[in-house]
Amino acid sequence: MEILLLAIYSFFAWLVFFKFKWLPWNIVSQVITVTIPVIGLTATILLLNIVAPSSHDVRVINYVVPINSPVRGLVVEVPIEPNTPIKKGDVLFKIDPVPYEIAVSNNQADVLSLREQLKSSQAGDVITTTKLGLARKRLGQFTELAGTGAGNKFDQEQAETDVLNLQGELDASAANEDGIRAKIASAEAQLASARWELSQTTIYAPANGTVIALTLRPGAMAVTLPVTPAMNFVEDEQWIIAIYHQNEVRKIKPDQEAEVAFEMYPGRIVKCKVDSIMWATAQGQLPIGSMNAAGGVAPIPPQCLAVRLLKDAKDKDLFLASGAHGAGAVYTDSGHAIQIIRKVMVRITAKLNWLILKMH
Repeated sequence: MEILLLAIYSFFAWLVFFKFKWLPWNIVSQVITVTIPVIGLTATILLLNIVAPSSHDVRVINYVVPINSPVRGLVVEVPIEPNTPIKKGDVLFKIDPVPYEIAVSNNQADVLSLREQLKSSQAGDVITTTKLGLARKRLGQFTELAGTGAGNKFDQEQAETDVLNLQGELDASAANEDGIRAKIASAEAQLASARWELSQTTIYAPANGTVIALTLRPGAMAVTLPVTPAMNFVEDEQWIIAIYHQNEVRKIKPDQEAEVAFEMYPGRIVKCKVDSIMWATAQGQLPIGSMNAAGGVAPIPPQCLAVRLLKDAKDKDLFLASGAHGAGAVYTDSGHAIQIIRKVMVRITAKLNWLILKMH
């Protein structure tokens, strides 16, 4: 753009001094002619960098989710294809479920066995309770007879012993049933864990996206170590971030207009809106407490801040590859008249993207 403006200025200077010779071409006119474009272009660029700051580092970033298997096992099926769109909930891969089905069956058998033991013990309690009621009734009768002298003291003592024995049996049975209930609770917890592990033998897509480099094949062993994910899932959700020096963002606010010329779409201007400024970057964090010095969605150059952009409705469905690069500008709320120069510069950049500058 600067070259174009200089070319236009040079053309008019040629008309004035050489074609029509309206002014003499001497030392004074030469100094003035050279000084005007230098001052003018400098002032224009400085003002543009305030009211319509540009960035030559606009990036497209996607969330990448490492897919780790929650359970260990042999991979038996990988129904997806690499670099192919995947919907949320689609099956990514399956692990051999047989060992986990066996574990579920074993735990179910343990729970059923313990429940049967509890039922048997409770049935015995009913019989023992009936006997205890009869024993207490006899004790009352023998006690009454012994009190009148018509009964045998030995029969009374024997009835008292029978009541105590039956009551002891009930107390022991109650303690045993409490132990069985505790075992049932533990067995049910183990059964729930086994069922959960069985459900984790089928891994589903967490969102819409793709798996770019798919190396997992049937026959491989899936492990639970997070350092060795089974695959990396690239979500469709994207961030468009423009990198600015810190003194360039003072007038940038949410909802302001922005334009980006991506190299993958030569000649096209992608309309955007400012979403927010990322005020926290990795270089602004100290490794104290739980703060992570490597935080952030992407490495930001030192002394720079990132501005997140959102595509307008017109370009909402435009495909942008993860890692796409471009240049663009944000148009602030002031200096609207001069912003036309920045818009022309962005469009020139878009046209220059048609050039493929290599010698082979």
